[in-house]
Amino acid sequence: MQTNLADFIRNTPDGDEADAILRNCVHCGFCTATCPTYQILGDELDGPRGRIYLIKQMVEGAAVTRSTQVHLDRCLTCRNCETTCPSGVQYGRLVEIGRKITEEKVTRPFSQRMVRRLLASFVPNSALFTPAMRIGQHIRPLLPKKLRDKVPARQRPLEWPTAKHPRKMLMLAGCVQPSMMPNVNVATARVLDALSVETLIAPEAGCCGAIRLHLGYNDEALDDVRANIDAWWPYIEQGVEAIVMNASGCGATVKEYAHLLRNDPAYAEKARRVTELTRDLAEILPEFEEALVAVTRRRAIHTVAFHPPCTLQHGQQVRGKVEHLLAALGVEVRLPADNHLCCGSAGTYSLTQPKLSYALRDQKLERLQAQEPQVIVSANVGCIAHLQSGTSTPVAHWIELVEHMLAA
Repeated sequence: MQTNLADFIRNTPDGDEADAILRNCVHCGFCTATCPTYQILGDELDGPRGRIYLIKQMVEGAAVTRSTQVHLDRCLTCRNCETTCPSGVQYGRLVEIGRKITEEKVTRPFSQRMVRRLLASFVPNSALFTPAMRIGQHIRPLLPKKLRDKVPARQRPLEWPTAKHPRKMLMLAGCVQPSMMPNVNVATARVLDALSVETLIAPEAGCCGAIRLHLGYNDEALDDVRANIDAWWPYIEQGVEAIVMNASGCGATVKEYAHLLRNDPAYAEKARRVTELTRDLAEILPEFEEALVAVTRRRAIHTVAFHPPCTLQHGQQVRGKVEHLLAALGVEVRLPADNHLCCGSAGTYSLTQPKLSYALRDQKLERLQAQEPQVIVSANVGCIAHLQSGTSTPVAHWIELVEHMLAA
């Protein structure tokens, strides 16, 4: 695809990146076949190829309209199109550049501005989010269904392991996971403890930056990124083996830290080191498969349906590892026919685009439940909460299942 960048973006980092990405696109349209929003809406502009054309027009100086913004808003950033694309187009990075331009050039309706500002200020701030979630869980039966869907039932807490081990890994606790689903972090620590690995958490680390980044608050997102690097750096200097991610959405973002801060001379090298150390739990535990088999035993749950989050299979390009590991532990893992498609969670998408989000959720649940599982498992807090809101079948993180199998 030939480009002719406008003066406002020519010879800038975003301009250079957009130009390189656009030139890789060959208009083939393979991406539309795997785009969830295109499948539902049937509009070329609500598929990757159409959005790429819109972004090309704006970087070449065409007027940026509210209509353009709407089409970019509807994108889930699931990055399924990247997995499908034969030319290696980095659509996820391109759409973030496009969104940044539209935020600068288009004024949103007042109600949208308020909702997005509230989400960007409230959700990543655990000091605000945690007490609000606690109150919500306490009065959950009294909440309207739409709000109750956003408040998972409170978990009976597991006990954090206290043993010390020579091998140490650092884990991002996350901004919403500790209050929504705290046992995901505890289960991770307990499984690693059973494998003689100590899990460390940096108290000052917070949101990975994804929420503010995808809502268009780029500067604030980069502040989140720098704060995490500062919190983690003493542990990195002390020699932690890895930075463990058990929320695939966070993992996909942290693996982009080197790119996000590539032009920051104070943080570029540290960000590169953080990216090198960051690994999803699904990348770490297969290395311990033999030891894990030895410390677990089969339980009553023996058949699960697995929903691989987009941020795991497309964002991080990690596929097949969870299924293989659970199978090695004696669990039958069943995948739905559309396992490559998004469930509709996509961070705050269920709040900003509820109609599309819930349509995708219901479609996903229908195909997951057709597998007749005892439990549905996934690998991201947002996907788990979103799916659970539409079914009575238990939905859990796969590491919680592994922890449940640990021999007493």
